[in-house]
Amino acid sequence: MAARVWASLATILAITMTLALAHRLEAQTRERRASEFTLSNGMQVVVVPDHRAPVVTHMVWYRVGAADEPPGVSGVAHFLEHLMFKSTEKLASGEFSRIVSRMGGQDNAFTSQDATAYFQRIAKDRLAKVMEMEADRMVNLRLTEAEVLTEREVILEERRSRVENNPQAVLDEQMNAVLYYSHPYGIPVIGWEHEIARLTREDALNFYKRHYAPNNAILVVTGDVTPEEVRRLAEDIYGRIPPNPEIKPRKRPMEPEQRAARRVEIKDPRAGKPSIQRYYVTPSYVTAEPGEAEALDLLMKITGSGATSRLYQKLVAKDKVASTAGGWYGGSSMDFGKIAVYAVPADGVSLSEVEAAIDAVLADIVANGVTEAELQRAKKSYLAEYIYESDNQATLARRYGWGLVVGRTVEDIESWPERISKVTREDIQKVAARYFDPRRSVTGTLLPVPPEGVEQTRTSAPNGRS
Repeated sequence: MAARVWASLATILAITMTLALAHRLEAQTRERRASEFTLSNGMQVVVVPDHRAPVVTHMVWYRVGAADEPPGVSGVAHFLEHLMFKSTEKLASGEFSRIVSRMGGQDNAFTSQDATAYFQRIAKDRLAKVMEMEADRMVNLRLTEAEVLTEREVILEERRSRVENNPQAVLDEQMNAVLYYSHPYGIPVIGWEHEIARLTREDALNFYKRHYAPNNAILVVTGDVTPEEVRRLAEDIYGRIPPNPEIKPRKRPMEPEQRAARRVEIKDPRAGKPSIQRYYVTPSYVTAEPGEAEALDLLMKITGSGATSRLYQKLVAKDKVASTAGGWYGGSSMDFGKIAVYAVPADGVSLSEVEAAIDAVLADIVANGVTEAELQRAKKSYLAEYIYESDNQATLARRYGWGLVVGRTVEDIESWPERISKVTREDIQKVAARYFDPRRSVTGTLLPVPPEGVEQTRTSAPNGRS
């Protein structure tokens, strides 16, 4: 009886705290935090003021990523990202970053399947300078043959160190290749090694001229600025660049119905311990039905996030069949999302035993759902994370930029906490039943073997691919 009373009190407390967080967020977002406008050349601009320090984060996002590459030149989006730090008509190779550093700032860039982004964190009075340099390389990239060849070798070495020398990364790459039948998310962002080795200056410049233009870009500025200040600078600096009339909405091959589970096995002497993981194809926040992505986020928070999750508690804490276990949902991409679950068997436990234990946890959620206490704890965790991240201007720049570049709106981004707060236990059980479907999945295993027993990869798929 006492245990039930304490459980009820804990649930009531969790609900109360979740409502308090939700009310705080509602107060914060009653008025839009971000301002947005569009320049005459089509460049979208978002400003998120934060006047606590005289610092700004300046980001330019391009609506192009690895999934938009032509066939046969995988890795060219990432390759071009590297080359954007080379010479332009005004700057020598490497001078962009040196200038930012001399001004006391930081800069970097990254490429994903759906976007390429460049950012600088800088004192407010240097914002115009980084805008001028970013606008310059948007249209004036020069590229010498020597720069291209040198950077190609850098990327090949990056692939060798990050992928080829890491059995877990090899497994992840192979699983993604099998997870998608026709969609380009199955091709790694860094590219396949044999295609990277053939990338040329012409490949990079063609991709650059096709996709880098103000009407294919989003400018996000967060920090000690006002929308009016940013508008004046953006119109004066970026507004001079003519739009590219050839820019069209992105169109990609889509997936057929997935009808059979697939498996990938990697044997490698460099693997420390055996492990198992599984990916399920799901919708993303862009493609999901209303409320589905939010429910998937909460489902995987409960199922796989941290020591209180279902997987960790059952496999590690209670049954002791795994040394670690967990999972997550990634829904930030443009076309598809992904659920992942994973575990490392405890000593003396087979991979098949651990896989059966994972399946049992997922089946229980499908059959019986989650508890109200679990749901409130997951909501509280997410809402708290949202509040804390909102205090970081660099995180804010990424939050808005990433959402907008895949097709979401400012309103959609800012109303996320409200939508999370409305998810019910029934919503979670519904998406669990729909997406914990083996036919939508790839299961991968990594096995350590003696050096003489290496078998790099074995794939089993319903269509006989290998």
